[in-house]
Amino acid sequence: MLTLNKVHHIAILCSDYEKSKYFYTQILGLTIIREIYREERQSYKLDLALNGSYVVELFSFPNPPQRPSRPEAVGLRHLAFEVINLEETIAFLSSKNIESEPIRIDETTQKRFTFIADPDLLPIEFYER
Repeated sequence: MLTLNKVHHIAILCSDYEKSKYFYTQILGLTIIREIYREERQSYKLDLALNGSYVVELFSFPNPPQRPSRPEAVGLRHLAFEVINLEETIAFLSSKNIESEPIRIDETTQKRFTFIADPDLLPIEFYER
């Protein structure tokens, strides 16, 4: 039987490295573990942590192809973060000019959640604890 310990990381390709770096570090608050420029690929690789745990690799590549995000394209659907207070999260995002979708209720858990989009329109979910 296969034994998985945890999700190690999620890799995200971005079209504008500085804009996405700002979004993931200054808006979402992920911390930088290491940043590497790979000359041979003309690409940055930014390793990011959430609460000290490595979670996201942010890559830049010259002219990456676009991936459909909506409506419900096949593949990775979204990235979700647990939050304590959804209203505070939405208010903070709004103060940064980031629009949230209307709050929804998970039919199974009765928990509240909302979505925003990262700079490349990758859906980001905030799910209330």
